[in-house]
Amino acid sequence: MTTDTQTDSRATDAAVPADPALIAPDAAAFALDRELEAIFMVADEPQSIVHLATAVSQPITSVAASVARLVADFDGLVGTVRRGFELREVAGGWRIYVRAAHDPLVSEFVLTQNPSRLSQAALETLAVIAYKQPIGRGAVASIRAVNVDSVVRTLVGRGLITEAFTDSETGAINYATTDLLLTQLGINSLDELPHISPLLDDGSDGFEDLR
Repeated sequence: MTTDTQTDSRATDAAVPADPALIAPDAAAFALDRELEAIFMVADEPQSIVHLATAVSQPITSVAASVARLVADFDGLVGTVRRGFELREVAGGWRIYVRAAHDPLVSEFVLTQNPSRLSQAALETLAVIAYKQPIGRGAVASIRAVNVDSVVRTLVGRGLITEAFTDSETGAINYATTDLLLTQLGINSLDELPHISPLLDDGSDGFEDLR
């Protein structure tokens, strides 16, 4: 996603109408709502109205109205049940989040009900984030030369990394490790992480110094 698109999306997202969600959609609008709902279910980062409109090949105004309908639907404002998740506007885009009221329950579930070991891919990704944080998924993927979307979701779900901030220019989420990771590793701070430069096959010096 380019910076220009980000700028356009901030302008159009700010103009998302408040009431179209209260109007019963026709068949075409209903279908658009379901398409956007499906995209939001797999999106790892906030999606701008412009980006969404491009993805579904629909006018920006139609997509903005659809987003407003989904917000009202999830919030239980149109005769529907208030969901345990919400569609929230952040960093110039829209993304599904767990409602704050359910954060403690979800955190406990993730941390205590899913004790399986991390995969090798997850461990490698976690190491990159630990040494280079804060860092975005794109940068992690570049270092590992593989797609890391699902692995990052796993690490967030385990509470080992968290969203540190969203880049104001690109809209990319940057991740950092949590106190839980320190607890799991038995260290007090990231300064206690071992130096890994001598272990790198390509002899790269100062890998950890860039964090």
